[in-house]
Amino acid sequence: MDRPVTLAVITGAHGVTGEVRLKLFGEGVASLKRFRAFNDSALTLKKLRDDGKGGAIARFAEVTDRNMAEALRGTELTVPRADLPPLDAGEYYHADLIGLAAISDAGEALGTVVAVENFGAGDILDIEKPDGKRFMVPMIEAAVPEWDGERVVIAHAFVE
Repeated sequence: MDRPVTLAVITGAHGVTGEVRLKLFGEGVASLKRFRAFNDSALTLKKLRDDGKGGAIARFAEVTDRNMAEALRGTELTVPRADLPPLDAGEYYHADLIGLAAISDAGEALGTVVAVENFGAGDILDIEKPDGKRFMVPMIEAAVPEWDGERVVIAHAFVE
């Protein structure tokens, strides 16, 4: 529960005063505003606004000019998993699924969840088999009838 969870990534500088552009991984600017510090308090949020393009513009107390902002390009903004709001039944954070063992509904070991993708129609689990090959499974009840903190169960019809 205390591993870091990435909420956004800095994509570059915005203007000359140290603001940065953010690519968001959560549910918009509002989900990021509840946090004041990121990366073990290395970055302290002073100001955050929607950029009107699905991302955000942020100002951090520690970043005072464009050069400092540009140097942060590619930096992931993380918070401890324990700081995230609790979930309702049936909800999950992507970070909670990555690294879980994937097994078939018959109990066969299939591999490990290595990523959770979303191309617009819903979440998709990317599962790596022991031989290094990967397959994807939609995160829907028909394909993934159950999951917990240790494993995801994949319905036989969705196993490659």
